[in-house]
Amino acid sequence: MSRSLGAYAADRRPLAIPAYRRLWVASAVCAVGGSFSVVAIPTQLFTVTGSSATVGVSAAVSFVALVVASLWTGALADARDRRQVLLAAHCGLVLTYTALWIQAALGGGSVPLLMLLAACQGLAFGAIMTTMGATVPRLVPVELLPAANSLSHLVRYAGSILGPVLAGVLISIVGLGTLYLFDALALLTVVWAVAKLPPLPPLPGRDPAALDHQGRSTIRQVLAGFRYLAASRLLVAVLAVDLAAMVFGMPMALFPELAQQTYGGPAGGGTELGLLYAAYPAGVFAVGLLSGTFTRAVRHGYLMAAAAAAWGITVVVLGLASWLWLALAALVLGGAVNFVLSTFRNAICQALTDDAMRGRIQGSLTVVLIGGPQIGNLLHGAAASLWGPRMVICAGGLLTTVTVAVIALVVPELRLYTARRSISDKETVT
Repeated sequence: MSRSLGAYAADRRPLAIPAYRRLWVASAVCAVGGSFSVVAIPTQLFTVTGSSATVGVSAAVSFVALVVASLWTGALADARDRRQVLLAAHCGLVLTYTALWIQAALGGGSVPLLMLLAACQGLAFGAIMTTMGATVPRLVPVELLPAANSLSHLVRYAGSILGPVLAGVLISIVGLGTLYLFDALALLTVVWAVAKLPPLPPLPGRDPAALDHQGRSTIRQVLAGFRYLAASRLLVAVLAVDLAAMVFGMPMALFPELAQQTYGGPAGGGTELGLLYAAYPAGVFAVGLLSGTFTRAVRHGYLMAAAAAAWGITVVVLGLASWLWLALAALVLGGAVNFVLSTFRNAICQALTDDAMRGRIQGSLTVVLIGGPQIGNLLHGAAASLWGPRMVICAGGLLTTVTVAVIALVVPELRLYTARRSISDKETVT
């Protein structure tokens, strides 16, 4: 029997679970109204200093803080009530945005203070991303994890498109400092949703080695998480595939050069550059609206590997494209397959990991997600100075596809992995 057209639309089944629905609705508000600081902090720093290098330093400071928080909070989320950890992290981010609003209202001329607050923002982001990834499997059953992850990605990318646009418009209307206040107010909706969650303490009766938190330092707990990860060939393969796609196949650092040299855009940016940056998230968002097409599938490992390989091919097409329309089509298609990749990557990691270790595994995953593109930008930028952007983009795409194929061949568990009941299904809350 053929499927109805509604079955191909965004898979909304997780929204029937009240706890997840509250979090999702709150995150939808925050994705747009709580993302203004992404534009406001760099804008304020550049206005104060006139230096793009200072903006880059602030990004590096925030990234380092995020990595530290992801690993540390991952261990904390496995030892403590995840609701309390999430609540503390979101409240910390509200206080950070409030402090940013106050300093802007008072003149906003202190670069060290802005750097400190950027670090606080990174700490809060790392804690939230890690703990939220470990919390969702406690809220929804394993068969709904792909749908839940696709809904979360849909909201995040919608925010990444609409948030900066609205921020750019609002700066001239309400002033830069007010954007920080909007962020703080929007984030209160997530604080409310987290506060409404039931307690989420560590589950009893798990692997004693995983649950042995008493008397152990945070560093030892983090190392225990890495040992747990290394002991699973499938988890290592999942992270390796994702890292290959992010490092070899994410050439966004080359978009300014590509827009100017290949597609005739003006120096300093223009329509061509804007379209290149917008095409990828547009593809992600478009396929998110049709997530029902794949979220009911059970061959999660095969779909993840196939999507990663397809992403590499779209990157090759981008490198070969002499026409802007073809480059944009490749990026839109790349965003679509990357949505599938990220949906099943998260679902596999969440379902395969014992709940007692989910925080630490999510911490490692967060580092890969954020650090991979940063490494990719560095490698692409260095290589392009020697061989040109188009050749480097093509090589990166080929390396992505070949690396994924080798991983799938060496680790057959990846392509053979199918959805199964999670070891903590009975503990999900509604």
